[in-house]
Amino acid sequence: MIRGFFTVGVWTLASRVLGFLRDAMIVAFLGTGPAYQAFIVAFSLPNLFRRFFAEGAFNMAFVPMFSKKLEGDEGAQEFARDAMSVLAAVLIVLTLLAQIFMPLLVLAMASGFRGEEQFTLSVAFGRIAFPYILFISLAALLSGVLNATGRFAAAAAAPVLLNILFIGAMTGAVASGVDVARALVWAIPVAGVAQMALVWFAARRAGFTLIPRMPRWTPELGRLAIIAAPAALAGGVVQVNLLVGRQVASYFDSAVGWLYAADRLYQLPLGVVGIAVGIVLLPELSRRLKSGDGDGAKAALSRAGEMSLILTLPAAVALFVVPAPLVSVLFERGLFNAQDTAATARAVAIYGLGLPAFVIQKILQPLYFAREDTRRPFYFALVAMVVNAALALGLAPIIGWTAAAIGTTVAGWAMVVLLVIGARDMGDEARFDTRFRQRMPRIVIASAGMGVILWAAFAWGAEAFALSGWRYLALAALVALGMVSYAILGQLTGAFRLGELRRAFRRSGAPKP
Repeated sequence: MIRGFFTVGVWTLASRVLGFLRDAMIVAFLGTGPAYQAFIVAFSLPNLFRRFFAEGAFNMAFVPMFSKKLEGDEGAQEFARDAMSVLAAVLIVLTLLAQIFMPLLVLAMASGFRGEEQFTLSVAFGRIAFPYILFISLAALLSGVLNATGRFAAAAAAPVLLNILFIGAMTGAVASGVDVARALVWAIPVAGVAQMALVWFAARRAGFTLIPRMPRWTPELGRLAIIAAPAALAGGVVQVNLLVGRQVASYFDSAVGWLYAADRLYQLPLGVVGIAVGIVLLPELSRRLKSGDGDGAKAALSRAGEMSLILTLPAAVALFVVPAPLVSVLFERGLFNAQDTAATARAVAIYGLGLPAFVIQKILQPLYFAREDTRRPFYFALVAMVVNAALALGLAPIIGWTAAAIGTTVAGWAMVVLLVIGARDMGDEARFDTRFRQRMPRIVIASAGMGVILWAAFAWGAEAFALSGWRYLALAALVALGMVSYAILGQLTGAFRLGELRRAFRRSGAPKP
């Protein structure tokens, strides 16, 4: 499991670093004006439905079922081929409908664009970008097959292709004088094909040659649909939360762009740690529960939680304490100015408070999905949706666009509380072990101490970040100070042992696609 965690984490880190370079180039070339906001909406549309159909409902139901069939040698490949065929048919129909109803979809995403230049651009860009959902959703299913077999590298490396193609499209557009925004939008479906091809060939090397055929309905797919339906509704609730935030932001000038940039920043630790652990933990728990290994399931849950919080809590503290230098160095150039930096930093600080909750969700949800229980997470998501909507819509007239970020953060913690309460009836294997409970408060203390040191260092050297020639070096020094101070405090408090982390990393091996 540790090997899988590091493999996914390293490739996700590479993808997110390239993603920062991509986003920095985008805001430098497009600013936060109509073309940028239209691109965000167009790119968000297929990703919204992807999380709903593939990575959300479908994979949360598919991966445990496929893992158990693989463990019991019960026709796993035939099941995967049938699932792929049905998914492809549904997505083709969805893509055709989206082309017809694209103006309504754009209004659902950002009704504040009505009558503005960005509305027309969003509709045009959305029609180009939407076919991405077909390729990336099939890639998600193939990734689920690979993950269930313990092969994580290719699926984790696939997003790197998206960022490479985006960077290449912008570079080529600037060199040839082509419109950068349109080059970016056309790169989206091309990237989907490339990502699908990578994981398809990886699955083939693993012994699973999956080619879609005419879809047929089987009892196994009927069971998959029954399990997936509540997960689909839960995924829909999560996307409603995102829509509420974007709707609120669309009524404030440039706020859609600020929230998007802030989202990219907190998604780095979430992707590298939280999502990576969730990807690895789900098939691990499914296999152990299938074989009746309750102690192994408890150990897997506890080590996943421990590793996640060791790496996530200091990141959350840093996002909350020093968001301004992070945003300034990463994004402030070209048309992205100091006002954009200040606004984005406020959102980053708010999201930082919610980052531990978003990661803990990724650890707790596999407890339910591994047991093929998708109903209760749906009910919990409904409650979180109400919390998010009430805060975002209720606070927006009072405090403005930051209400969207506050709603997301508070709803994330509400979801964690409900997941913890719901897991009480799952037995001892769904509880964290003694080592985790002992180390948890120590991790909090070490992270808080690091935060105090970062705050003091930034207050002392703030002038360096105002000098364009020194801000990169100043941020590097701040990051290094945070890493060193957290390592020392972690050792002193007993939050973790560096030797344990080094041994785990060595055992993980070098991740290769």
